[in-house]
Amino acid sequence: MGKFEIKDSFYMDGKPVKIISGAFHYFRTVPEYWRDRLEKLRNLGCNTVETYIPWNMHEPEKGKFCFEGLLDIERFVSLAQELGLYVILRPSPYICAEWEFGGLPAWLLREEGMKLRISYPPFLKHVEEYYRVLLPKLAPMQCTRGGPVILMQVENEYGYYANDTGYLEAVRRLMADGGVEVPLVTSDGPFPESLNAGKLQGALPTGNFGSRTEERFETLKKYTDGGPLMCTEFWVGWFDHWGNGGHIRGNLEESVKDLDKMLELGHVNIYMFEGGTNFGFMNGSNYYDELTPDVTSYDYDGVLTEDGRITEKYRRYQEVIGKYTELPNLPLSTEIRRKEYGKLEVRERVSLVSTLDSISESVPSLYPQPMESLGQNYGYILYRTRLHSEENLEKIRLWGAGDRADILLENRLVLTLYDRELLEERELGLELPAKRGEPSRKLPAEKGEPPRSLSAGKEEPEARLDILMENMGRVNFGPRMELQRKGIGQCVQINGHMHNHWEQYPLPLDNVEKVDFSGEYIPGTPAFYRFVFDVQETGDTFLDFDGWGKGCAFVNGFNIGRFWETGPQKRLYIPGPLLRQGENEIILFETEGKAPGSIFLKDAPDLG
Repeated sequence: MGKFEIKDSFYMDGKPVKIISGAFHYFRTVPEYWRDRLEKLRNLGCNTVETYIPWNMHEPEKGKFCFEGLLDIERFVSLAQELGLYVILRPSPYICAEWEFGGLPAWLLREEGMKLRISYPPFLKHVEEYYRVLLPKLAPMQCTRGGPVILMQVENEYGYYANDTGYLEAVRRLMADGGVEVPLVTSDGPFPESLNAGKLQGALPTGNFGSRTEERFETLKKYTDGGPLMCTEFWVGWFDHWGNGGHIRGNLEESVKDLDKMLELGHVNIYMFEGGTNFGFMNGSNYYDELTPDVTSYDYDGVLTEDGRITEKYRRYQEVIGKYTELPNLPLSTEIRRKEYGKLEVRERVSLVSTLDSISESVPSLYPQPMESLGQNYGYILYRTRLHSEENLEKIRLWGAGDRADILLENRLVLTLYDRELLEERELGLELPAKRGEPSRKLPAEKGEPPRSLSAGKEEPEARLDILMENMGRVNFGPRMELQRKGIGQCVQINGHMHNHWEQYPLPLDNVEKVDFSGEYIPGTPAFYRFVFDVQETGDTFLDFDGWGKGCAFVNGFNIGRFWETGPQKRLYIPGPLLRQGENEIILFETEGKAPGSIFLKDAPDLG
């Protein structure tokens, strides 16, 4: 395109440019809908699209990279250019974004002593090796080489995390070595403490905030050295976490005023233009006083809904933006329908314990190990043992565990522990079946006979204990990020002593096609449920999980995310492109034994 510069304002080939941008994460929307969302962004009056780049998705395993389908960043940027949009890329190692582990790959935690986002050589070595693959894909898309990319971000809200300027400089050097030529920015909270810690010589400081624009810009002005003022994340809503009581919505009237003031005084990136969906196990979590995992929907009360519908916020923002630029009127080229497919009855079902060997392979260990040590990143992990020295199961306590445990004794769910409960000693007082070769209990003797045993002549097995651990989504913000190993990391204490000898079954659930539905179904236990339905016309639909407990859902093998009766989200979004004409399959994995036997596919969302 040309030469993009930062002076008192932004300039393209010497002409001033007002950046009016919208945040749209390509990895949260199916690629078949990218064009639709970008056309709507253009019609809003925006001239720029901004996106994070999630390291954990592009390098899911060390040295194994993915840039296809949902992750085809080159196709996304090319499409934006085709529609006349500039692009802001944020390829920093960390993205936050309410995304699992803030976008850092979980495999980093397989290394003992790993330190994140500072000048720790092993961490920087991984960043360098990632950038050697990523940056050659991004560099040709810069405006200096005929592409639409005008800005890139060095790090994200670093001033909220640490103050190691050497680390920021190291990341900048890696970017330069990878061919990054466009101007650089940092983005931080609009406070002196954050800006002091997160600023970097040669990169424009920008702010992330959702209100009090004049006050925030006045603070930012002290750091820009006469450069332009930009809100890189103008928060127009907020995200939901499980159990927060209802879908969070922003104040539209105040938001409209703030947008107007931003465009009067500077430049803006609307966060989020469209939020999209935390597909799979990619939701992040926060941890202040307690663990608060985010729901599957990342609707964010954005300018478009999770499924791309135009909102009242869109119309009001368009009026404001129209005061500062000419509004285009692109025809929308993608036909998108909402469809209701009705009630689906379960066709097949099988308990996890009955199909365990078909979807996982046991890893024996003297002591329980976290999932990262077993080469697993996401999902669930089951720990199995035999209670061979205990008389009864009186007490249990899990050390170094996260995030949620379903504890089953002989296929009966006896206890669920979550977050801080995992470290509390819990009274159970459960009687165990008799051990091998011992009588289970004495029965009264007939006159003249010795006491009889209920299991006379019969050997009873030792009691089997299963602990199903769920990774609810790693914390994506703050110092707790270095404490995000999942599963059981230290020990299980039973009746006051550490219990040894475990079989460990990793359950990333990336192979649900291997679930064997011919096995036994045991009510009240974690289980898989299969539904089949025919589709004549594909369209967006919403899976209503009313009556079900907790788990995740797969549509034609694609993990659409988690569900949980605690809400606020009550339906999961299924994009039409995931469906096919003819027969379709939905598999639910439910962990609490709450399974009414049917689901509904509705034509509208319900975010609570």
